[in-house]
Amino acid sequence: MQGTLLLRQALHRNADGVATVCGSRQRNWREVGRRVPRMAAALRGLGVKDGAFVAVLSMNSDRYLELFFAVPWAGGSIAPMNVRWAADENLYALEDCHATVLCVDDAFIDQGQQLGKNFPGLKAIIHIGDEPTPEGMLSYEDLIAANAPMEDADRKNGDLYAVFYTGGTTGRPKGVALTHSALCHASTAWLAMLPDVEDLSFAYVGGFFHFSGSSPIHYITMAGGTHVILPKFEPLSMMQAIHNHKVSNAVMVPTIVNMLISHPDFDKYDLSSLRTCVYGGSPMPEALMAAAAAKLPGLRFYQIYGMTETGGFATMLRWRDHVFNGPKAERIRSCGQPGPGVEVKIVSPEGETLGPRQMGEIVMRSDYLMMGYMNRPEQTAEVLRDGWMYSGDAGYLDEDGYLYVADRVKDMIVTGGENVYSIEVERALFQHPAVREAAVIGIPSKDWGEAVHAVVVLKPGMTATGEELIAHCRTLIGGYKCPKSVEFRSEPLPLSPKNTVMKNVLRDPYWAGQDRKI
Repeated sequence: MQGTLLLRQALHRNADGVATVCGSRQRNWREVGRRVPRMAAALRGLGVKDGAFVAVLSMNSDRYLELFFAVPWAGGSIAPMNVRWAADENLYALEDCHATVLCVDDAFIDQGQQLGKNFPGLKAIIHIGDEPTPEGMLSYEDLIAANAPMEDADRKNGDLYAVFYTGGTTGRPKGVALTHSALCHASTAWLAMLPDVEDLSFAYVGGFFHFSGSSPIHYITMAGGTHVILPKFEPLSMMQAIHNHKVSNAVMVPTIVNMLISHPDFDKYDLSSLRTCVYGGSPMPEALMAAAAAKLPGLRFYQIYGMTETGGFATMLRWRDHVFNGPKAERIRSCGQPGPGVEVKIVSPEGETLGPRQMGEIVMRSDYLMMGYMNRPEQTAEVLRDGWMYSGDAGYLDEDGYLYVADRVKDMIVTGGENVYSIEVERALFQHPAVREAAVIGIPSKDWGEAVHAVVVLKPGMTATGEELIAHCRTLIGGYKCPKSVEFRSEPLPLSPKNTVMKNVLRDPYWAGQDRKI
């Protein structure tokens, strides 16, 4: 399978349809289809041969999106750089993939120039922003104008399409290498699982540097839909984009859904065009789901479970399973059934396959899996075993094959010999009417080894005490799972590039100087 085929399919399906909206700029698929082969020819002329890497350090834009097709069209592989990293971290990524060309926008001109000085392997730096092109860089638009279109380099199947660098909490980041075949299979699965694929208009929330932020590029293109591109997520600009461009689809983690429906200007915008919300990153608390469904009654929710290493896709909880009452109500706590071509099983620490409702590590197998971590054979071997991807997540399958994710294996709290999965405690906290955000971590305890500790942000104008929240939890979950202490914060909890709460940041101060740290 060929990643660039997705662009040709968009041309066949909807050549005159709107392809990209970026600020005041709008192009149809015919225009994008003319620009990509020209940019590919420019890259080829700059030394991007088969398998060579083009790195991109930029906020989301229409030009960035075009590069996801122009780079493989030229025969290269794309390496999105993390916009939240320091220059030294991105230098490591450039060195790791031996990038030939670097593309930067206006926000990263200074860092791009610094990287160019520190990494002599770069043959060119391309400016993809809207301001005048700095000295020493090449203009993206000038390169398109100066080059005739080239034939597709015909990279496909097991050829490397992209590498996405994951920001671990310790050690060097790992480059997740994904092939053309993996991306195409995952895109097909996405469209197969969505309720409809006609007239799709997608608004981007996450950054393209993260796979969860950029994966819709492929399946929305495959459907000939419209990409409404925001530089970054802000609740107001997101609501304006939905209102102005009749956005039909979005991917939003629970934190962002909460920010949208809680925004004071929510009722000022017509969001009725939004018909499908795919959420992930963490299970959505039931109380938040109910609040969102009440405010957006025409919106159908689909929970996705997966990771960059699995092509971003493994299971999906469809809208029909988002029910709060009746015999199937339990399924709202799951993240659905395996997608097309995906196998999921639960294994014990000894590698034994476990039965229904037995808690263990979630492992997956599909054609979407990464080929491995760049230049890290030992770490690849740790997670890819006999064709199965070991997720590091704890969970169980029910009798009907629905997957329930409890927590990260490493985030499990062991208190007094009992295992506590923080998501269970967070679900209980979210059912309190005053709680806006909540994260549960393990902190040192002389008596219990670890103690359950909650970090909470209250809704504006509402109050609650720690004792009140602990008592509330006791009505919903076992006493040993309830927080032993509650910390209140006035600012939002710290978020990772995936817009999930960075529990390591909350946890680290408590474990400083301790012999054991989780």
